[in-house]
Amino acid sequence: MKSLNIGLIGYGFMGRAHSNAFRKVRNFFPGKIQPVLKAVCGRDGVKAAEFAANWGYESVETDWRALIARKDIDLIDIAAPNNVHYEIALAAAKAGKMILCEKPLAMNPVEALAMTKAVEKAKIANMVWYNYRRIPAVTLAKQLIDEGRLGKIFHYRAKFLQDWTINAEVPQGGPGTWRLDASIAGSGVTGDLLAHCIDTALWLNGGIDSVTAMTETFVKERKHSLTGKKQKVLIDDASAFLARFSNGSLATFESTRYARGHKALYTFEINGENGSIFWDLHDLHRLQWFDHKDGGLTRGWRSIHVTDGDQPYMKNWWVPGLAIGYEHSFVHQVADFLQGVESGRPAAPTFRDGLATDYVTDAVLKSAASGRWTNVKKA
Repeated sequence: MKSLNIGLIGYGFMGRAHSNAFRKVRNFFPGKIQPVLKAVCGRDGVKAAEFAANWGYESVETDWRALIARKDIDLIDIAAPNNVHYEIALAAAKAGKMILCEKPLAMNPVEALAMTKAVEKAKIANMVWYNYRRIPAVTLAKQLIDEGRLGKIFHYRAKFLQDWTINAEVPQGGPGTWRLDASIAGSGVTGDLLAHCIDTALWLNGGIDSVTAMTETFVKERKHSLTGKKQKVLIDDASAFLARFSNGSLATFESTRYARGHKALYTFEINGENGSIFWDLHDLHRLQWFDHKDGGLTRGWRSIHVTDGDQPYMKNWWVPGLAIGYEHSFVHQVADFLQGVESGRPAAPTFRDGLATDYVTDAVLKSAASGRWTNVKKA
């Protein structure tokens, strides 16, 4: 078995999710390439060392440039905040390293396009961590759509709701709340939460042609956690938009961090001429399915428990009836990435797929600023 030496940049929430996937993937998804946790990189050497000891990384770096320069590193995994994706990805591509990058791909489409061109020019394996594609029920939805079970699609609706920033005392900036700082995050819920919804939608239902949007920042000023000074909040707390897909279907998307009682409510529903699909992250191992061909007294929504061996990914886990969870979607993504490296057929979402999502989020923010319908650039 060939080793693939991993260099992880960032040791927060996503760093843990990625590390767990690298460690577990070959226990359940056999293959010819074995990920090796070679090095973790973070600005705080003490915390990085603690992370390395806990997850089994062989070494620690505090400068990502030194990590990329190491000849014993094959793949750079970018799990750091959004504002450093661009510079790290360009350097890694120039060094010929494979790259996995957290979402959104970049702070803006200009950066995202440059990153995409860089990895394609270098001809290196690349992927963006849009993990919800790999939840078996969502992958099953893709299969049903591709088989034509829904027929012509009319409607797509998605929402992603949280409530963790309602308190005006929550600061912006720093390790725990950098997503509220526009200079680090780029945007608020549009690029953070809706980016997930958009990636899934593009994968399931094809391209989006145009959008009309509105956004709101409810708390206008917050203290910065590093300086203690109050400053203007420039990210969007809430975002909602209408969209027209290339296939003629209509869509609604909504996201907010001000939906009291919701920690991570992500749902989508798709309505076609022959059937409908509904999925809820809170019940992630189930897919709700309505088939118009069902007759008479038995017509209605079915709840499909996605745990059988003939359903996506499930033959590699437990016996039918036993569910898996959120963390397994990352394992599936690593498994598909490694299979793509072995076969020479890149696994999606690639950087170009991530660029497509960034073009949509950019159009949403431009539409919200102008109050007009805005066309979406094609990747």
